[in-house]
Amino acid sequence: MMGGVTTSRQTQQILDLALRVGEMLLSNGAGAADVTATMSSVAHHLGLRQVLVDVTFTTLNLSHQSSADEPPVSLTRHVTHRETDFDDLTRVDHLVADLLADEIDLDEARARVARISSTGHQTPRWAVTLGWGGIGAGIALLIGGGVFVTLIAAVAAMGIEVLQRYIARLRLPFFYAQAGGGLFASMIAVGVGATDVDVDPSLVVTASIVMLLAGLGFIGAIQDALTGFYVTAVARILEVMMSTVGVIVGVSGGLTIGSMLGVDLTVEPGASGLSRLPIMVAGAAIAAAAFAFAGYAPRRVLLPIAGIAGGAAAIYLFLAAHDGGRAWPAAVAAIFIGLVSYSVSGWARVPPLVIVTAAIVPLLPGVSIYRGLALLADDDYAGILAMITAIAVAISLAAGVILGEYVAQPLRREGRRLEQRLAGPRLVGPMRARSRKKMH
Repeated sequence: MMGGVTTSRQTQQILDLALRVGEMLLSNGAGAADVTATMSSVAHHLGLRQVLVDVTFTTLNLSHQSSADEPPVSLTRHVTHRETDFDDLTRVDHLVADLLADEIDLDEARARVARISSTGHQTPRWAVTLGWGGIGAGIALLIGGGVFVTLIAAVAAMGIEVLQRYIARLRLPFFYAQAGGGLFASMIAVGVGATDVDVDPSLVVTASIVMLLAGLGFIGAIQDALTGFYVTAVARILEVMMSTVGVIVGVSGGLTIGSMLGVDLTVEPGASGLSRLPIMVAGAAIAAAAFAFAGYAPRRVLLPIAGIAGGAAAIYLFLAAHDGGRAWPAAVAAIFIGLVSYSVSGWARVPPLVIVTAAIVPLLPGVSIYRGLALLADDDYAGILAMITAIAVAISLAAGVILGEYVAQPLRREGRRLEQRLAGPRLVGPMRARSRKKMH
C-alpha cells in the first residue's frame, strides 16, 4: 500500500474515502464506535497517521495535520438519510476488508464506494412490500393468531409499508409516518372488530406495532452508550423515542375511534403456554427472515437468520412461560443471538449487525406497548407499568445482544491497540486498527 502521503490531493482522497465509508455505515445503523474504528483503520492503512475522527448522530468529521508547520486538512459530511439497507452495509464491509488486505488500492476503493452509493437494488419494490407482509404474518403467528388474523396482519403490514413510503415522498418527518402507520393498523382492527368475524382484532394491532418498531436504532443507541459515545447515544435514543411516540399516538387515535364506535380492542395475548410453541417459533423465524429480505440482506443469510430468530424465540417463550417475567427472558434470548451471530456472520460473509438487527425483531415489545395503551385508554394506570415493561424489554434486547458479542468475539493482541474508547464488540467494520502489512 501507500508508503506515505506526499500530496494534499492524496490526503483529500483518503479522507473523502474514509468519510464516505463512515457515512454509509452510520446511515445504516452502525454504532459510533464501529464507524470511528473503521474510518480510522482506512485512513491509517492508506498512510495517514494521527487522524482525528469525530462522529455524532448527524455529522462525520475527519482532520489530519501532516506536520506542525502545515495547516490541518478537515472534511465533514452530514448524514441526513437513514434506512435499513443490509446490502449496502455488507458491500461496504467487504470493501473495507479488501482494502485492509491490500487486495484493492485507493482508486479502486473510491470507485467501488461510488458504485455502492449509486447502484439500486435488484429486488423489486413489490417484493419488498411482500416482505413487510411476511413480517406482519410472522408476528401474528408468534403472538397466537389464527389463519384469518395472520392474513389480516399481513395485509395491514403491507398497507403500512405503502403508506409510510408515500408519507416519505411528501418529505414529512418520520414521526408522522409512524403515527400514520399506527392509525392505519388500528383502524383495520376496528373494521375487523365491527364485523361478526370471530377473530381478535387486537392481535392485528400488536403485530403491526412490532412491524413499526422493527428497524429502530435500539442496538446502535445502547452500543453507543456502552462505548462512551454519549452524545450520539442520546440522539439515537431520542429518535427511537419520537418514533415510538408516533406509533403510540397513531394507535391511541385508533383505540379512541374504536371506543366511540363501541368496538372493544382490549388486548388478548392469544396462545399462552407452550402448546403452540412450534407454530410460534415458526412465526418468529418467518418475521426475522422477512425483515432481512425487506432490508435487502443477501439471500444466503436469510435461512440462518430464521434459525437464530426461531431459537431465540423458543428460549424467550420457554423462560417467560416459567414466570421469568419479560425482561430477563428477552435478555437471555438476545445474548443467544449475539453469541451465535458472530460465528454465523463469518460463514455467511455479512456483518454481525445484519443478523442481530433482524433476529431481534420478533422479540420487540409490541404486546407490552399495546397492553399499556389499551389500559391507559380505559383510564387504568396499570398501563404505565406495561409501558415500563416495554422499555425494560427493549433495553434488555439491545444490551443482551451486545453482551453476547463481547463474549463471542475473541480477545486478540491487535484489538488492544485500539483506543480505549473504541474497545468493544465490532458489529460491523474491521476487527483491528491496523493492517497486517507494514507501512513502508
